[in-house]
Formats: sequence, structure tokens, C-alpha cells
Amino acid sequence: MPDEIALLVADVFEAAGLLRRSGEAIAAIEGQTQARWQLLSAVSGSSQTVAQAARRLGVTRQGVQRVANDLVAEGLAAFGPNPDHRGSPLLALTPDGRRVLNGITARADEVHRTFAADIPPGEIAGARASLRRLIEQVRRHEAGGRAPGA
Repeated sequence: MPDEIALLVADVFEAAGLLRRSGEAIAAIEGQTQARWQLLSAVSGSSQTVAQAARRLGVTRQGVQRVANDLVAEGLAAFGPNPDHRGSPLLALTPDGRRVLNGITARADEVHRTFAADIPPGEIAGARASLRRLIEQVRRHEAGGRAPGA
């Protein structure tokens, strides 16, 4: 079984690389990068601090800050007051940012349908469920065997 896990990890990394390249191409149509797309998406539901967005995306706060500053300079996002912490403003989408995100998301939906065309939905759901279980096992291991968040 460990050999199968090693092969799965290799497959996940290969898929991640291919999907990242595909994501860059999709985002580029709207004049964006995948990093910008990810941050637009991360703050699309509710305003977040840069640190919160970084945790959600699993990347460094400094990297998210650079991307956030670029989005703000381009008018796609704006920093607003944070009632919980004056020193950490909340990042939110502007109407232009929402329009760009909607355009990227629509293109991504088309591409994803193409990717999934020859794969039965049950197989996709099963693969996702297995991957989620593996992610939880890794988180548990990182937490020293404790349940994440415990």
C-alpha cells in the first residue's frame, strides 16, 4: 500500500501542475494570473484579511499581500476597515473584480466540463472522497496525531 500512496502523491503533483497551467491559460484570457484568480475567488464570498486569505489558500501572507496590492491597484479589489482589527484591513471585490471573476469562472466551467466528459460522475466523486480522506490524514499527521483543530 505505501507504494500506491507514493504513486498517488506523484499523480496528484502531476495533475496539480497540469491544472495550474490550464488555470493560468484560463485566467490569462481575462488578463489575470492564476494567483490573482485564486485570491479573487477566496474573497468573493466575504471580505477577508490578507492573513485569512493566505491561510485559506495555503500560501504565505507576503505572497497574498503582493497579489492583493496588485488587485487593488487594478481596481479589482479594495481594502476596507476591519471592525475587529484596525491594523488588518479587509479585502473585498469591487464590481469590476466580480465581473472579472465571473468571466474566469465561466471559462473554467467550460474547460472542467470538457475534462470530465469521459469520466463517469461517480468516479469523480469517489476520487474526490478518497483525496479528502487523504488530506485529513495528512492534517492529522501534521497535528501530531490529533484531530485537526484539536
